[in-house]
Amino acid sequence: MGSVTSKVKNSILTGFINENIKSDPLYQPELLTNDKSIPSKISTALQYQLNTCHEFFISVAFVTTSGVAVLINTLLELEEKGVSGKVLVSQYLNFTQPEALKRLLQLKNIDLRIATKVSSHTKGYIFKNDEHLNLIVGSSNLTSNALSVNKEWNLKVSALHESSIAKRILSEFIKDFKSSRIVDLEYIKNYEKIYLKQQLLAPIFSDTKNEIKPNSMQQKALINLKNLRVENKKKALLISATGTGKTYLSAFDAKEFNPKRLLFIVHRLNIAKKAMHTFQKVFDNKKSFGVYSGEQRDLDKDFIFSTVQTISRESHLSKFNKDHFDYIIIDESHRSSANSYLKITDYFQPGFLLGMTATPERTDDNDIFSIFDHNIAYEIRLHKAMEEEMLCPFHYYGVSDIALDKVFLDNTNFNRLLFEERASQIIAKSKFYGTDNGITRGLIFCSRNEEAKELSGLFNQRGLKTVHISGSTEPEEREEAIRRLESEDLSEKIDYILTVDVFNEGIDIPKLNQIIMVRPTESAIVFIQQLGRGLRKSSGKDYLTIIDFIGNYNNNYLIPIALYGDTSFNKDTIRKLISEGSKLLPGSSTINFDRITKEKIFNSIDSANMKLLTDLKKDYSLLKYRLGRPPMMMDFMNHETRDPFLFVEYSRSYYNFSCKVDNDIKQSLRKDSILLLELFSKEINNCKRIEESFILLKLILNHSYTIDKLKEDIQDKYGYSISSATIKSCLRNLNFLFVRKSKNKKLTPLGEVHNLRIENLEENLISIDLSFNTALQDTTFKRYLIDSIHYALNRYDSYYSRELWQDGFILYQKYSRKDVFRILNYIENPVAINVGGYLVSPNNSNCPIFVNYHKDEGISESTKYEDKFINQSEFEWQSKSKRTLQSNDVQTILGKKGEIRLPLFIKKKNDEGDEFYYMGNIFPIKERIEETTIQDDKGNLVPIVRINFKLESQVESGLYNYIIEDSTKTVRSSDVPLNVEAEET
Repeated sequence: MGSVTSKVKNSILTGFINENIKSDPLYQPELLTNDKSIPSKISTALQYQLNTCHEFFISVAFVTTSGVAVLINTLLELEEKGVSGKVLVSQYLNFTQPEALKRLLQLKNIDLRIATKVSSHTKGYIFKNDEHLNLIVGSSNLTSNALSVNKEWNLKVSALHESSIAKRILSEFIKDFKSSRIVDLEYIKNYEKIYLKQQLLAPIFSDTKNEIKPNSMQQKALINLKNLRVENKKKALLISATGTGKTYLSAFDAKEFNPKRLLFIVHRLNIAKKAMHTFQKVFDNKKSFGVYSGEQRDLDKDFIFSTVQTISRESHLSKFNKDHFDYIIIDESHRSSANSYLKITDYFQPGFLLGMTATPERTDDNDIFSIFDHNIAYEIRLHKAMEEEMLCPFHYYGVSDIALDKVFLDNTNFNRLLFEERASQIIAKSKFYGTDNGITRGLIFCSRNEEAKELSGLFNQRGLKTVHISGSTEPEEREEAIRRLESEDLSEKIDYILTVDVFNEGIDIPKLNQIIMVRPTESAIVFIQQLGRGLRKSSGKDYLTIIDFIGNYNNNYLIPIALYGDTSFNKDTIRKLISEGSKLLPGSSTINFDRITKEKIFNSIDSANMKLLTDLKKDYSLLKYRLGRPPMMMDFMNHETRDPFLFVEYSRSYYNFSCKVDNDIKQSLRKDSILLLELFSKEINNCKRIEESFILLKLILNHSYTIDKLKEDIQDKYGYSISSATIKSCLRNLNFLFVRKSKNKKLTPLGEVHNLRIENLEENLISIDLSFNTALQDTTFKRYLIDSIHYALNRYDSYYSRELWQDGFILYQKYSRKDVFRILNYIENPVAINVGGYLVSPNNSNCPIFVNYHKDEGISESTKYEDKFINQSEFEWQSKSKRTLQSNDVQTILGKKGEIRLPLFIKKKNDEGDEFYYMGNIFPIKERIEETTIQDDKGNLVPIVRINFKLESQVESGLYNYIIEDSTKTVRSSDVPLNVEAEET
């Protein structure tokens, strides 16, 4: 009790007296806001408090389905853990949505009540722990905008149970709670009538005729298109996410261009007709419009809307002169490399050709960019469109695939499930997560047509109205299914359309409010196409619900890549995105994985090979197509695509990879230059310590560089002073004297093995060595080396932060043991010898500690150290075995031999690779040190020292939760006999 009391006292001093007074951040007062520039969301703070409390109390005036959608997964996990809470809402202004109350009522751990007699306008969240409670109070109701987007102020404070404020808050809540009405189905039924009546009285549409104007994205794209034509460009490609108004944009640009004759090409007649209606609105019928498809052939119209299947035929093309159309638009232009489209583009000679697509990436390795002369007019992907609020928000739920008695199945034994159990599970989850307004208009993507047909029949037997659509379904039948899905007539409306890949693109269902995926994710591109079906905005639609059933598939790592829009294929970046949850997601959308599903994805990331030649070559080719030339490393960075260091890891240098896969590049460098590029790529420009890259670039550009100027430049750019020891270490590393290689059965510095020398140091001046200067005379060598340096500087700058930088290391970045000793200025890399879990430096000035948090089963008993976090600020650690309090290394670590730096490095498990997260410097807690014992492999007890350390910086929540969660506790289906019966959820 005493320690918590002192922590709360100190936090009050920090928060309300002087920010320089040190205290535990866990208890400090905090202003919670939604700020995308940081980024921060109030929802993240609420989820953290819910996950760490023993009981919770929520009192808000308004609750909506969108607000419940943000927290429902967290609340479900609390139910599973046995953590209960009380939720009090208000009927004030009849704003609270009945459907939101239904959603909360599903949770058995929540006691739900509503204030009906008083005009309650509270916004408070109380989280109770063993000795204290945390209170968040301010302006946020339980709505997704309030928790994620709106300008809101909420204050978080901590108080001990015996404090007056804690007692007053709980007393006030209980008083209000007891005087309120219990929410049950009967109440909701009666309240729903009042709510719906009020909604009907509210004006939904304005009578004022709205002028059709370009949105923010369209305005920028129109300027770019105009500028391209000023430069006499006759072709352009527009890359724009589904639902962002590509057709309207093409109409706006056509109006600017003012063609006499225009051709709009699509692959389906229904889309052609919808496009024609859009153009009629923009041109206000000042042109004549017609369709050229099937039996309808309006040759004499100004603007013709045609299907590719019709107009690509020789007999139809011949009806038009080559220059008949001034302006041609190809919709879904990622198809334009197909023969039918090529016939059209090869035949016609328009004044301007515009291609439009949401996904220019092709799976068939065809180049569509050259068709449009590599002129990209504008590009807006999913996340940018979400930032601009051009799309409908979504709430994604990754749920573990079908459970048998709470044991989760993988794809190898999925077939033993009967369709009935699968249908039960899908229906249960669809009802639990629901939709924005409780009226389902859903699309279900299945793996096979037989599965879609069977599930549709089972759903219909259970009272739902569904149809299944396959590739053989007639277009008229598809259109009828879509019409019924969106119908307001409940007698004909259907709940779901079940299909495989038929609806990936080329359909428009604005009212779609739920998508269910019951097939593995095999392509991030297809995932986004299917997700995009429901992101179009529609009147009365608040958000899209996405339910994704995830099994143990090897490519589950594609799910976060698709959802977060990060195509770097950098494993640590993907892990960070998942750990951060929805904090890094634009707007009010959320991404939610249940615990088991999250571990499945983490396991998939661990096991995935992000350096498969086929994948690397595909991304290289795609960027080459886009640019119209061989790409360099910085091109990948500028276009935010695959992390180019993956090419380095595959081929030892980017030059090697380019020569391997690109027939346009002929290997021309000498062997010694190729070796130098490999060494610079791996040992210098690996983004772990930037000073070497910084020095190298200055030397290449200026041939010499003074120590004083180096210190000044580093101070100006990064805000810290570079020490003489670090400068000396950098220069040794530039001459490759830090890294060692076996020669004549002896570890020898690499620079000596290969007779390399890069720089010379005379007094204050660093200069290029003559042999290295000779290599630089080759322009190819110089170009690839400078590109590698720019990559390192750019990548480092992207995650560098003065606040997170700690004397060489950046908090929560990853480092190998070799990186660590290089940054700690070791003369030579000691990793070749047995470093183990820690190594005291020769001068006792530092001792980096390396922890593999979740130990492998097969390791020896004497190395199964019980290292663990006590909380986000305290870490319990064990020394190497056969150590006592009097051992030299223990005495040094405890500071008995002088001041010592103890940087802590942790990786979750060995499957992550050889790099560790830097967790900051740690300090022994004197009263938490003890000598104890551990069993060795023979069962004998050997001495060991247990030390509790205080972390200088409290570990960020996302990384902390990721590290401590143990995926080995997830039950696998292979452990279960085949005759287990399914449990209906």
